[in-house]
Amino acid sequence: MAANFWNSTHHKQLLDPEEADVVHPIDKERGFTLEDFKLIKMHMANYIARLAQNVKVRQRVVATAVTYMRRVYTRKSMTEYDPRLVAPSCLYLASKAEESTVQARLLVFYIKKLCNNFFPTRYLNSDEKFRYEIKEILEMEMKILEALNYHLVVFHPYRALSQLLQDAGMSDSTQLAWVLGKRGLVNDTYKTDLILIHPPHLIALACIYVASVLKDKENTAWFEELRVDMNVVKNIAMEILDFYDSHKAITDDKVNAAMHKLGLKA
Repeated sequence: MAANFWNSTHHKQLLDPEEADVVHPIDKERGFTLEDFKLIKMHMANYIARLAQNVKVRQRVVATAVTYMRRVYTRKSMTEYDPRLVAPSCLYLASKAEESTVQARLLVFYIKKLCNNFFPTRYLNSDEKFRYEIKEILEMEMKILEALNYHLVVFHPYRALSQLLQDAGMSDSTQLAWVLGKRGLVNDTYKTDLILIHPPHLIALACIYVASVLKDKENTAWFEELRVDMNVVKNIAMEILDFYDSHKAITDDKVNAAMHKLGLKA
């Protein structure tokens, strides 16, 4: 395992923004738009989080699983790699990578329990019930490993965030830390492709910047002392705020309609 981010495969695989949101030609043939692509990835991130809550794994596993899922779809089509199977399989793989292993049997139980909430039957293309068994999870796990080129190490903003807050003299009891932690500002960045594009410490800084603005916390001098490119930090912060603005317009019908375009068998 890489000792630090700069020597890791994660760093070597960082993408330009335009590389992260590319609709695969096979998906385009189905009339799949960039908006559909983004909606499904966000929906699958929520699905992974809900599954993780039920099988009781920590947030880091969720973050790693979402990163795997997003990375897979920079290389593979959703038509060929069913998101409804890829998402739980990424969680299963991430639980191993993060040494918080989940039993496949338990995961399959909750897949079946939650499927109607996340994938309404009126949007499925057949009358068959949506179900996956352990065999399908294990098979998809191997396909995901190949798609990831067996590079499983993921660095997240959480550690950097804790260190930066301490450096800035902001304890966990402050309102700023509350916004970052309890309200899930960092967690929400995984509903975007930021983790595929930017180093985790810059994402952490952008979250602190957003929280500082929201709470009218004056941190300008501290940011200047860090000697980072504040233009990059502010651009990431704007992407986070843009996500919150666009999220208001997202409805279940839009997400389900996007899923329906895939024409996947249940």
